[in-house]
Parts: sequence; C-alpha cells; structure tokens
Amino acid sequence: MAALDTALKDAMSIEGALGAALVDYSSGMTLGIAGGSPELDLAMAAAGNTDVVRAKMRTMEMLRIEDSIEDILITLDTQYHLIRPLGSRSGKGLFLYLALNKSRANLGLARHQLRQIESAIEI
Repeated sequence: MAALDTALKDAMSIEGALGAALVDYSSGMTLGIAGGSPELDLAMAAAGNTDVVRAKMRTMEMLRIEDSIEDILITLDTQYHLIRPLGSRSGKGLFLYLALNKSRANLGLARHQLRQIESAIEI
C-alpha cells in the first residue's frame, strides 16, 4: 500500500508527466499535488476537473448506467489529461488527476501505470 506522497511521486515518474493531484470531487479540494508549472496550475485544474467528474457521474445516474468510471481522458493539442476516480472504499469520492505532455507520453502505458498506482494507494 502506498502513501499519498509516494503515489504522487510514482505518478510523476510516468513518462511525459507534467503534474499530478489527488482530489476530493465532492469539495473540489486537492489532498496532494506534485509537479505543475506557472502554465499548469494544478489546484485550479483539479477544481475544474471536479466539475467534469460530477457531470459524468450525474449523467450516468440519469441514464441509469450501473458501471463505474475507469478513467476520463481529455485530449488537448499538446497534452493529455487523465482523471481516474478511485475505486476502493477508502478512496470513494476521490480521483487521481494526471497531466501529460502528449509528445512524450505513451497513453496506453500511462493509463496502465495510473491504474497500478490507484490500486496501491492507501488513504
């Protein structure tokens, strides 16, 4: 089981990682942040992506879809933004957020590594 700091450090070791955060989507508060830059304000991005997660959860509820979200991918011209809600009972209401440099990242491998990090997080 990985502690929060270790999980964020592991996320930042993913090829092309620009920043990572663990976010509470009920409040929009970040529980931890790693990386980022003046061009990528992770606290602001985390809060904004909280709205994305909430909207998707509401839509699934309205459509009566019983599945859970594995991840949400937002593709920009130069970046990938991955949002991965935590599936564990202790992680309920939280999501991992990872921003990647599109030209340096391997999206499939990044998704796999983020899944492994999520499974090891201890909240």
